[in-house]
Amino acid sequence: MKERAQELKASTRRPSRADRAAEDEAAVVAKIAEMRASDRVMAERLHAVIRESAPDLAPKLWYGMPAYARNGKIVCFFQSAQKFNARYATLGFNDEANLDEGTMWPTAYALKELTAADEERIAALVKKAVG
Repeated sequence: MKERAQELKASTRRPSRADRAAEDEAAVVAKIAEMRASDRVMAERLHAVIRESAPDLAPKLWYGMPAYARNGKIVCFFQSAQKFNARYATLGFNDEANLDEGTMWPTAYALKELTAADEERIAALVKKAVG
């Protein structure tokens, strides 16, 4: 919660939109760099896949996690395994993501590592989420 309070406080400053976007992306990259090796490798690849698949999503920190927003609302986020002492990291999608499929669909995915096939699937999910 402390991290979220700091994020909200930082967002109330009045830099230009471009400056704020650059600061937000730098904060995400810095947070990824702080992660332990296994989480960092996945987070770096996810960051690249998401930025390539949906360049209109804006990277920003959300509760201390790398997240990607559209119109200020979080579409997806990466939660490192280390953050909650879990055995796997998580790629999650919020309500803003257009992943609806019938009456039930997944909104979070456990990640232990990323293969090329996983990256393709994630790219497709992200494209669908913003579509």
